[in-house]
Amino acid sequence: MSDHSRRTFLKAAGGAVGSAALLTGAASADGGTSGPDRRFLVDLREVSRSEVPDEVEIIHDISEIDVLAARGDPGAVPGSASTVADLRVYRHDKTPDGGPAKEHPAKGRGSPGPAWDSGEPTNTELQWDKRAQRVGDLTENPGNSWIVQDATTGEGTRVAVVDTGVYDHPDLEGVVNEELSENFTTDSYDFRPNGAGDHGTHVAGIIAGRNAGGDGILGTAPDTEILSHRVFSGVDGASGDVIAALVDAASKGCDAANISLGYPVPYVYPDEYPFLLEMKELYRRAAEYARERDMIIVNSAGNDALDMDQEGVLSLPTEVEGIFGVAATGPIGYLWDDEKPSREDKGLKKLEKSTAQPAKYTNYGGAVDVSAAGGNYDLDAYADGVEGWYYDLVFSSVYETNENGETEPGYGWKAGTSMAAPQVAGAIALVRSLRPDASATEVENLIRETATDAPGGETYHGAGHLDLRRLVERAR
Repeated sequence: MSDHSRRTFLKAAGGAVGSAALLTGAASADGGTSGPDRRFLVDLREVSRSEVPDEVEIIHDISEIDVLAARGDPGAVPGSASTVADLRVYRHDKTPDGGPAKEHPAKGRGSPGPAWDSGEPTNTELQWDKRAQRVGDLTENPGNSWIVQDATTGEGTRVAVVDTGVYDHPDLEGVVNEELSENFTTDSYDFRPNGAGDHGTHVAGIIAGRNAGGDGILGTAPDTEILSHRVFSGVDGASGDVIAALVDAASKGCDAANISLGYPVPYVYPDEYPFLLEMKELYRRAAEYARERDMIIVNSAGNDALDMDQEGVLSLPTEVEGIFGVAATGPIGYLWDDEKPSREDKGLKKLEKSTAQPAKYTNYGGAVDVSAAGGNYDLDAYADGVEGWYYDLVFSSVYETNENGETEPGYGWKAGTSMAAPQVAGAIALVRSLRPDASATEVENLIRETATDAPGGETYHGAGHLDLRRLVERAR
């Protein structure tokens, strides 16, 4: 299959989730802050709390970093620099058709029985991301090399998934701390998804899936504890909710917070949208607060195939000081030649592009700390209807609401830097389980120092491609 240019890719995939327009009803697209019922942020370093009028509704008190998330008329708050537009955020997942996760063709959402019954790959066989890293014993022929989870499974650690919420899934049973998880949106429901899809459930499976019954999916750190901090209600997510969720996660002692979200093109040009600089400062405060408590904020780099080193470009929140940015990689050709007898030995050997190949959509540049598995795909294969083109995406836990309105667990594929970031969040859990007293800086340095060279070099991988075996060897 041809290796399409990023320009061609973006033209074909421009309608995908994660590349939509900017703001909520919280503020106008030009950054204006007037109006009677808008979401906005109050900077308490510019105005005192006592000067905020009573008619302004406080949604989140984030006084730890001198911020309030509010609703009402921003013009009622004194001082032109005291309020910031509360910008809409977007999930960083991307597939050619812009649709939801593609379900497993043989073992779909809620369907019983092992995939082998129909000759299709099993769930664990479809996890090329975990097999390439030798995370767990997912093969019938493990060989004589040790696996990452021989050293640790992430016990004693805690990771916040700041996302669409995490659904009750068999592979996540006992993983989510329901008492500490929280809904940060303004709807009246709990931390579970409410109309925003299974993005957060997919992310949580990548981090901490427990491979229920041996026929599910395995996460990097299945014994870590997940906090589900929901920041999407329906398709909407607000920056104030995200910042509040990050500060709360740090206050609750999380080792990492995963935010697979951000602001897409064209909202990367601060000269055109100066309110982005104000938002950068508030994320910087949240990151500083987190690092003081040794929590690492892991963010997906974005899916616009954007050179973040271009003059006049600002990709948030990846380019914020103190946030760990992750680019995406993925194979081309995984299990395309799907002959059942040879799957076990040759699935990762018969690839047109390696699992460390930069994904066509990934943002790149100096803000990338490392790369990790986020999924890839060939547009020719997709356009030609090649069966199994989606095997190159990342396979994890999903759910679906059936025709009777019942929610059913299952498995499916997504691609994006959204899927790459949780690979690193899981890696942090592994390191912290081995070195519980390691600082955020020490953990980050270990991840960078053990990362390996990959196609495209530093531009696409920062310090290198995540290498879990080298990482836990060094951490032990």
